[in-house]
Amino acid sequence: MSTVQPGRSSTPTIDQSENPRQGKSAGNGSSAFGMLSEDELAQFQDGLTQDEVDRRRARGESNEVDDSTSRPVSAILRSNLFTIFNGILFVCVAAVLALGDWRDAVFGFVLVFNLAIGVFSELRSKKALDSLAVLQAPTSEALRDGTWVEVDNAHLVTHDVIRLKLGDQIPADGQALEVKGLEIDESALTGESRSVRKNRADAMMSGTAVVAGTGKMLVEVIGADAWAQKITAEARKFSKVHSEIQDSINRILKWITIVLPWIIALLLWSQMRAGDNSWRTAIIFTVAGVVGMIPQGLVLLTSMNFGLAAAILARRGVLIQELPAVEVLARVDVLCLDKTGTLTTGDIRGREIIPNPGRSAQTLTLPEGNCSFDAASRAILAAMVADEANATAVAVAQLVPDRALPFTDSAHLTPFSSVRKWSALEFTDGAKAEEGTDPKGTGGTSSQPLPQTWVMGAPEILLANAAGDTAWAKDAVAQAGDAGCRSVCLSFSMEALVEEVLPQDLTPALVAILEEDVRPDAKETLDYFRQQGVTIKVISGDAPKTVTSIASDLGLQHEGGSDLVALDARTLSEVGTPEFEAAALETDVFGRVTPEQKRGLVHALQHAGHTVAMTGDGVNDALALKDADLGIAMGNAAPATKAVSRLVLVNGKFSDLPGVVAEGRRIIANMERVSALFLSKTTYAMLLAVVVAIFGWSYPFLPRQLTYISAFTIGTPAFFLALGPNGRRYRPGFLRRTLLVAVPTGVILAAATLTSYLTLGQGTELGQTAATISLMIGAMALLIILARPWNWRRITLVVLMISGAIVGMLVPVVRDFFALAPPTGHGWRTILLAGGVAAILIVSSYVITSRWRDAEK
Repeated sequence: MSTVQPGRSSTPTIDQSENPRQGKSAGNGSSAFGMLSEDELAQFQDGLTQDEVDRRRARGESNEVDDSTSRPVSAILRSNLFTIFNGILFVCVAAVLALGDWRDAVFGFVLVFNLAIGVFSELRSKKALDSLAVLQAPTSEALRDGTWVEVDNAHLVTHDVIRLKLGDQIPADGQALEVKGLEIDESALTGESRSVRKNRADAMMSGTAVVAGTGKMLVEVIGADAWAQKITAEARKFSKVHSEIQDSINRILKWITIVLPWIIALLLWSQMRAGDNSWRTAIIFTVAGVVGMIPQGLVLLTSMNFGLAAAILARRGVLIQELPAVEVLARVDVLCLDKTGTLTTGDIRGREIIPNPGRSAQTLTLPEGNCSFDAASRAILAAMVADEANATAVAVAQLVPDRALPFTDSAHLTPFSSVRKWSALEFTDGAKAEEGTDPKGTGGTSSQPLPQTWVMGAPEILLANAAGDTAWAKDAVAQAGDAGCRSVCLSFSMEALVEEVLPQDLTPALVAILEEDVRPDAKETLDYFRQQGVTIKVISGDAPKTVTSIASDLGLQHEGGSDLVALDARTLSEVGTPEFEAAALETDVFGRVTPEQKRGLVHALQHAGHTVAMTGDGVNDALALKDADLGIAMGNAAPATKAVSRLVLVNGKFSDLPGVVAEGRRIIANMERVSALFLSKTTYAMLLAVVVAIFGWSYPFLPRQLTYISAFTIGTPAFFLALGPNGRRYRPGFLRRTLLVAVPTGVILAAATLTSYLTLGQGTELGQTAATISLMIGAMALLIILARPWNWRRITLVVLMISGAIVGMLVPVVRDFFALAPPTGHGWRTILLAGGVAAILIVSSYVITSRWRDAEK
């Protein structure tokens, strides 16, 4: 672990050979790039001119990197085209065209059709996502031609001067030019969650984030040479989204891939010895078996579903940074919310200031003259929030004079930190006034010396270190909490800060009361999640009483309808202990939570087996968002927070989340439905291949006949069923339920096929026709079951599929194309009996296995 020296930055040791942009080293060895001297830094203090920017861009010195949220076109084409199964099917098409009847290669057209649909759907989704990502592109303020302008991070060039403020993610490597209490979170580099204080000329590394203060930075290393691309990419792929659908389908495909070569070899060997088959005929029958075993449309439909959902949500203002994230929210059973920016709009207004009543008659000696204690404390508070850009500081500024004290330039500011939950202003000996009488000779009350340290922050923390009368402040804070308002306390001490440890004799000077706007859609959205069985936990840095008041007003209750259980996070045990994990499960509202505790609460819930989503907008939420199963950033979130999130509510509407849940449910429910269709086909195709190989029978189908069956019972209906609406609630056990339907159905269909095939003559056209129709009847029964619940669209779909299959049998041209012979009376009785029994057994199997399918996993 790196050692942090006071006032200096700490960065990991990096091999200098990795970076071709080497300049003169300042000799501290703390950076991957050449550190500039003070004189060299001063040359770029005023930024660049536009001509200088243009010349650097012409030399390729820009910060452009590939950080698109969607896959490039080449990747889409590769993923859809170059798969193991597509390779096998391509070989099968070539073999049929070279050795057999071209009509048996018709499944090749289906392959091309599926590929075209998949590529088109993903390209359409890519267009929607990319257009939305452009609107969300991170920007920086750069000093050009003496003016601060907003610049896309990709358009930054070497030696640009950029301005840094709270929440910014540093877009390139460089050095600090100017700092005002600037603190950087370097946990992405060092693994340490504690922020690092920066001084002028310190190294600034890309991928880190501003957590306190403001400053200016000189950009030195950009684009592919900087750490920004590596760090941001690592943050986004820190843990891939866990998709139950993808994991289940990949597991099935892995099994198929393992057994497929053995079955192909066995089937080819048997067909060359079956009856009068020539080696050409044996290859054609083997191709038929292979085509039946490969669920080529299953992966395609999964990608299409994710892509379609992402495109739909993009039009609603929801940016999906990883496609499977759509599914995850439908599986979430615990939703952790940050109050500010999620339950509330994030807009804070100053309501009132309550001064210390015991100090109203006192005056303080200031360099510009004496003034009342109340006026002096308000002026000091104004100085402390003057350079802060966070919402709390802006609201406090509404309540204090719009001016800065003349002596604050020589005072030392410790900026606000979400870890400390306070900021401080310390006066040096030259800045504070000496004790004395009123210099204007008013004869008033004797003035007091200006206290050395002033601290603004959470009342609970400051009042815990208070001396003297604090009852008035505690009452003010309590009344504000009861009203759902926030409060900020300003305290003072005659002592100095020692290593950022608060003095023990703090005296409250005033309490600022702030009020927030509750989102109008918050209650309705919370009601929705509660009805869906999702547990809501509010995790905030504000006072527990304030957070509980707002949460209660929005209708949140503890399990069973009792009052919310709230807890001050400062009383929690250490993160990771059994006591901490128990509190995470039993508590509804957490107040005064540090970023590390937020992350720990997410981990505790995950360890208990929950699927956790976390919303937030501040940089203090980034750690928890990164580790949650689904991190959700609000549209006004800090760039560092958006970078680690998998889903961004661009419009900042909390009410957009139910729509994401609906899309996730549609995908899960529909993919379970169509997976059963595809895998039942794989099951009966494998069984048929093994059985005919063992007994030396000819394979019962030509490739074109399997294409005919699949077109009406799997391919076409699966496409429409997968993309249709479906609001069924999520239940765990996707793969288990799918196999409980597909495997028994596949066994029944294989038995019905072989029965009719062997009865009417194996190896004959009539036998193949009998196998085709009986299998079609049984497969239609499965389609009818899986198309439920009925609506006019699904009824129409099933009717069209049945009608198409029947018409195909009645039209001579179609019948001849697929090598189907019209059965006789005896043949029809055999076919209908085999198909009817199969249909009855499939329905019965579905009903019998329902008890296991519906059981909790």
